Amino acid sequence: MIYIGRRNHLRVNKIVDFGVYLDAQALDNILLPKRYVPEGCKIGDSITVFIYADSDDLLIATTEIPKVMVGECALLEVLETNKVGAFLDWGLPKDLLVPFNEQHKPMQAGNHYVVYVALDEHSDRIVASSRLSRHLDEYSHNDFKPKQAVELLICGKSELGFKAVINNTHLGLIYHDDVFQPLKYGQSITGYIKEVRPDKKINLTLQLGGQRSRDDLTDKILAHLRAQGGISTITDASTPDVIYKTFHTSKKNYKKALGALYKQRVISIEKHQVTLLSTD
Repeated sequence: MIYIGRRNHLRVNKIVDFGVYLDAQALDNILLPKRYVPEGCKIGDSITVFIYADSDDLLIATTEIPKVMVGECALLEVLETNKVGAFLDWGLPKDLLVPFNEQHKPMQAGNHYVVYVALDEHSDRIVASSRLSRHLDEYSHNDFKPKQAVELLICGKSELGFKAVINNTHLGLIYHDDVFQPLKYGQSITGYIKEVRPDKKINLTLQLGGQRSRDDLTDKILAHLRAQGGISTITDASTPDVIYKTFHTSKKNYKKALGALYKQRVISIEKHQVTLLSTD
C-alpha cells in the first residue's frame, strides 16, 4: 500500500526530460522531478521517496526527508500567517498548513509550536494541528505497561507538571515531583510509563526506581570518585542541575545513593566534598 505523507519505495516505470514517473499503484503515476532523480536511474529501479501534494494540489514525490511525517509530532516554526491559516517550515518547498480550526490558540509568525501531522482523507492534503487532544489518545487501553520505555515530546505545562506526547500516539503527564532536570516546550526525551491510572490516563516518569537503578547509580558515583582521584565536589548539597548533568538522576535519588554508600563506610561526606574511603 502507498502512503501519502510517508516514505515509500516506488518503482520507476517511465523516464521523461523533466524527471521520472513512479508507479504508485492505486494513486497512478507520480512524478519525481529531475533534480531528485538519482544518477544512472533506469526503468525498474526502486527509489525511496516522500509523497505529498505540491502547490497545485497534485501528488508529487521527493527524495528530501521532511522534519515530520503523517502520524508524527514535532516542534515547528511558523513562517507566515494569512487568511487561510498558519504555514510551518517542515523542510519541503511547500510549507505545511495549520488551518485556523486546528490551532489551539492563534499562531504567530516566528514562534514554534508542537503539532501533529495528519492526512485529510477527502482531499489528500497534509495538514498540521496544535489541537493535540483531537488526534492523540489521552487514555491507555492496554497500550502501555509500567516501567515501559517511551519517547516523549514535551508539549505543555500546568500546575501539576509537564504534558508530553508519548510515541506520537498518546498524551501523558509528568508530575513536578518526577521532574529532576530542566524541561522545555518542544524538548524530546526518553521517559518511562510510571502508571496507568484507574481512569486510564497515563502518568510518566523520567527515571525508573527499584534496586537495580539504585545499584547502577552507586556504581556511577564510585566510578566518578575514582576518576576524580577519590574526591568529588558534588555533595548532597549540590544543585539538582549539577547532579543531573553528571549522573542523570534526581537530587533525591543521588542523596539516597550517597547515604547508602556512607552507611557501608565506602565514602565520607563533608560540607564541600565526598571522599572515597574504600576501593572495594
